[in-house]
Amino acid sequence: MAGTSDASDLRRSVYLLLTAVSVAIAAAKVVGAENVLEPSRYKSPAADGYGNERERKWPTERPDPTPMFSSNDKSRWATVRAIVEDRTYAIGKRTYPDLKNPKIYSDVGILAEPQYKSLDIVLRPLDPATATGPAETEFYSSKPPLFATLLAGEYWVLKRCLGWSITTDRWLVIPTILFTVNVIPFAVYLILLARLIEATGKSDFGRLLAFTAACFGTFLVTFSGTLNNHLPAAICVLFATYPLLRAVVENRDMMSGGYACCGFFAGFATTFDLPAAAFLAGIGVPLLVARPRQAVLFFVPAAAVPLVCLFACNYAAMGTFRLPYSEFGGPWYTFEGSHWAKLQLPTRPHGIDFADEPKDVYAFHLLFGHHGWFSLTPIWFLAVVGLVSVGLHSARDLKKLAGGGKGSVWTVPLFSGMVLAVSIVVVGFYVDRTNNYGGFTSGPRWLFWLTPLWVLAIPPTADRLANSATGRLVAAILLGVSVLSVFYPAWNPWRPPWILQWMEFMGWIGY
Repeated sequence: MAGTSDASDLRRSVYLLLTAVSVAIAAAKVVGAENVLEPSRYKSPAADGYGNERERKWPTERPDPTPMFSSNDKSRWATVRAIVEDRTYAIGKRTYPDLKNPKIYSDVGILAEPQYKSLDIVLRPLDPATATGPAETEFYSSKPPLFATLLAGEYWVLKRCLGWSITTDRWLVIPTILFTVNVIPFAVYLILLARLIEATGKSDFGRLLAFTAACFGTFLVTFSGTLNNHLPAAICVLFATYPLLRAVVENRDMMSGGYACCGFFAGFATTFDLPAAAFLAGIGVPLLVARPRQAVLFFVPAAAVPLVCLFACNYAAMGTFRLPYSEFGGPWYTFEGSHWAKLQLPTRPHGIDFADEPKDVYAFHLLFGHHGWFSLTPIWFLAVVGLVSVGLHSARDLKKLAGGGKGSVWTVPLFSGMVLAVSIVVVGFYVDRTNNYGGFTSGPRWLFWLTPLWVLAIPPTADRLANSATGRLVAAILLGVSVLSVFYPAWNPWRPPWILQWMEFMGWIGY
């Protein structure tokens, strides 16, 4: 018994040390963030060997330093600034001297400033058939506005109390906000994840492998230094999962606060990554079936709060409940001068944003190819084996679900089956609906919010590998390759994965 206690104490010490190192890395990425110009990204026309013309030109003058990296985060920061400083969600305006000639226009506002140039914008359409003479309309970020609204609240406090400006004091404002929305929640995420791994794992090796992967082997730490929706979504998924799995481990039903916590954070995750609605349904439907009273009183209202706020913010910003994403391919996106207007050209434009591939090719690269969930982070091979092997035993628990009774609604096999089903639905959604890999990004970012669910599935397989030196070596190699992919984009996560760059270097592929 004493030996077991000693092993548990040692594991907790290791969890603490790994957490400290991982959080320190995340903090370093935040405070050391700076967009770096890379000569390899500035090529003359057709210099890449595929006939792709590169429009990006090396600046003739030294650009202002900035901790903003990409179109993705710039459009969000532009909205934060507009809300606080201009009291509007519009991040710029387009003026037409004569709407009968929409190719002649001038753009002004935040997005017209060099530091805030972004592809992730939409323009409220005007109909030339119903207007003549001068006309004016507004630009908005294409990202759902709830997240930016919450960040604007923190910026307002910093500006009001400390006098900081996001333009002149950007090296204070942006790192401070990122520290509060990325680093601190990530620390809490790791603490809670360690508790779940400790409670559900069986062997020392399996537990420590899973937690080491959580600290250093997933793209969440890669994206900790930039404003993005994927890290908060993953954290919310873990926060929603925690009370549910604690109840499973302790073989009890959740308290009312647990139902509310599950609902709120599952709903909140959906506002960050809309396909996380599959996870919301995945945990919500069984609760409604087995515990309808608690689910209706606590889970459903709590889940509705962030969703209502999402659509309320969207209506306040753009006068419609339809999220900008739903307008893709239409006039909101394909205005004159837009990056996405290239889709209307007679020939398909080049670039990773316009990949024109058969669905089977896209699915392969999303899972096993240059943006592969498994190829970039092969530690997930252990997770998927765990999900399948444990989830196969969920049929009996599924039959008992509607029967209710005392104890937890969930079991570990039932939870594993749900995670596997949700993952299949999400991958299927993207394969069916798009060929987009997420632009310049170092990993399959559409799937990042699944990360904590898959980390929790590593121990069952790792426990079996722990029985042999060969098994432990294989697990270590899978972890090592995952860490390589995670840290390959040393200073900017909005860069192509190493596998894609390798394939381009070999001449096997080009976008």
